Amino acid sequence: MTDDAPLDGDGDLGFVPAVADSGRDTAGAAGRRRRCRGGLGRRITGLAVLLGALTAVGGGYAVLAPTSTAADTGTGAADIEQGRLLYNTSCITCHGANLQGQQGRGPSLVGVGSASTYFQVSTGRMPAVSQGPNNVRKTPKFDEQQTRQLAAFVQSVGGGPVVPAPGTDLSATDAQLAAGGELFRLNCASCHGATAKGAPLSAGKIAPGLNEATDTQIYTAMLTGPENMPIFSNNQITPEQKREIINYVQHLKLAKDPGGAGLDRIGPVSEGLLIWTLGLGVLIIAILWIGAKS
Repeated sequence: MTDDAPLDGDGDLGFVPAVADSGRDTAGAAGRRRRCRGGLGRRITGLAVLLGALTAVGGGYAVLAPTSTAADTGTGAADIEQGRLLYNTSCITCHGANLQGQQGRGPSLVGVGSASTYFQVSTGRMPAVSQGPNNVRKTPKFDEQQTRQLAAFVQSVGGGPVVPAPGTDLSATDAQLAAGGELFRLNCASCHGATAKGAPLSAGKIAPGLNEATDTQIYTAMLTGPENMPIFSNNQITPEQKREIINYVQHLKLAKDPGGAGLDRIGPVSEGLLIWTLGLGVLIIAILWIGAKS
């Protein structure tokens, strides 16, 4: 081939060169651009999938996970206002005008919620008549409506766990009785006793019996942890499990004591003690009679 040889139409050399006239690798540059665009697209797609998965997981948890509060009480502005009047009459001296508490008189009520207020007031523990290691159950000062109004006011100011609305079914089915018994023995029996009759604690404190407790009082006690009791939030013991425990406790109240007149459901102790005492008395009389005859 000479310098005067004819050339193709594809280029001066009859083909498209891999290296352009400028010295750049045009085919390699185009490939790199395609790979760059492809890598960027894959990263954008992966990021979109990750965001979608996180959104789905977060939304699912928000829907399915138990919350730390019960259902709303449904009280209105009029009930809250009435609760404020009751608070100013009976509670403000110890707990302060803004629920901030008073040094040496009463703790802050910010964050305790309507659940704690309902438990303390409905069981007669509040208003307290004196300071002591225990506030024992007494005849409540307020009726059910006033108690809920007072609880609604505290909730409106300080927030916190909410008492279940009136009429909320807090019981479980009899089929869940065994599960409730297992949960009670695992979480409650160490303080309240195996039969929910209560037991003494250290430093002069006591775990009260549950014989007079209502479903709502048991529920709110688990939710708020009054006095020495730990808080069992709905993330620790779910609302369904709380209902199972309530069902078991109420079943203990209604069920007859096995073994006749057993002492605290531990068997026929009273009958055995009576028989043993009478038998010992008869034996002593027989010994004295034999001694007198001889």
